[in-house]
Amino acid sequence: MRRNWLRPLWVILALLFLLEAWLWDHVEPVVERTVNLVPWGRLKASLARMIANLPPYAVLVIFLIPVILILLPLKFLEVYVIATQGWLGVIIALLFAKVLGVGVLAFVFDVTRSKLLQIGWFHRLYDRIMWLREWSHEMTQPIRDKIKRISRLLKPQRAGRFLRLFIRLRRRAYRGGTL
Repeated sequence: MRRNWLRPLWVILALLFLLEAWLWDHVEPVVERTVNLVPWGRLKASLARMIANLPPYAVLVIFLIPVILILLPLKFLEVYVIATQGWLGVIIALLFAKVLGVGVLAFVFDVTRSKLLQIGWFHRLYDRIMWLREWSHEMTQPIRDKIKRISRLLKPQRAGRFLRLFIRLRRRAYRGGTL
């Protein structure tokens, strides 16, 4: 009984985690291309060499700097916009903060990943997050399959058939019949 009650909560958490993972996967290449547009050449190479020569905990500090200098002020901006703006301003601020935050973290993590994974607790945390990602995929697979089936029914070639089925089910429901 208790497990059945918690299942929707776990599915919602898995969907939220997958949304975050999807955002990470799709924003990271955009940020990488954007950063590559800036002709930093030698600066980027020297930065990579500098990080390669640093110990893992110093790289952890470098990884946390964007969190403190960029993401924390964005959170304060979100709170300010929520308190003073309308719903459109809130949505824009939240989307901007989410995309910028994920983009910055994806870029910094990509540069510092090899050194960060040398830290034992960070490596365990990374493995746990990767496990959670796989678990989220497994937990939401039935829902994603249903969505795919429904989206196939809504394709223009099949919309007429879906509409007839929907109308038939609706009539049956209004007559008090079983679906």
